Amino acid sequence: MVYFDEHVEQKKTGGAKAPPGQSRITLRANKNVRRLLRLLELEPVPGVRNLHPAYCSLLIKFDAIGMRHQELEAILRKYLERLEEVRLPEPRRVEIPVCYGGEFGPDLAEVSARRGITQARAIELHSSVEYLVYFLGFVPGFAYLGELPEELVIPRLAAPRKRVPAGSVGIAGNQTGVYPFATPGGWRLLGCTPFKMFRADSDGLSLLSIGDRVRFTPISRERFATLESA
Repeated sequence: MVYFDEHVEQKKTGGAKAPPGQSRITLRANKNVRRLLRLLELEPVPGVRNLHPAYCSLLIKFDAIGMRHQELEAILRKYLERLEEVRLPEPRRVEIPVCYGGEFGPDLAEVSARRGITQARAIELHSSVEYLVYFLGFVPGFAYLGELPEELVIPRLAAPRKRVPAGSVGIAGNQTGVYPFATPGGWRLLGCTPFKMFRADSDGLSLLSIGDRVRFTPISRERFATLESA
């Protein structure tokens, strides 16, 4: 990998990791990640195989046989100089219905107690924020959303669950997200959505994309059942 920040460090793995701006998670750093991603998508570099954005870095996998890392480094430095001219598309606004608590949110009571708030207040806080999709990872369709209100910030579970149901809405640290599939996971579960977060038979595949803005809307169990069967 090649790291771009204050210095460049070479790693012999056929990848380049370019964190434009700061290493700390900030909206500006993530915006620059999306700008660089956009630029590389609009003006592809021959030899670059895959692009993997994260909070404040972009992993660039390339053909290490056909391209020397110094060549890619030189190209990326020129791209980084052009970030301010890159215009990102208007973000999509996505509303995700969530049935909070009970069997859908087995950790809601503990989270509320540990944070010294009522369950109703925890739901109000979680659904009051417009979250940014920083990136997708872990499993297909899993979007890392931030940032949580300070009153809800809490560590992940000490021991992950062996199975988290699909659609579960969890929190960990200052992040929140929705599990698209039944999978092991260590985030604290507040609720569940009837929406399918990943659709293999659709063009978009994932309901959410990097840069989207997301709001969670509380719904009743009855509404959940209606939407789930629709």
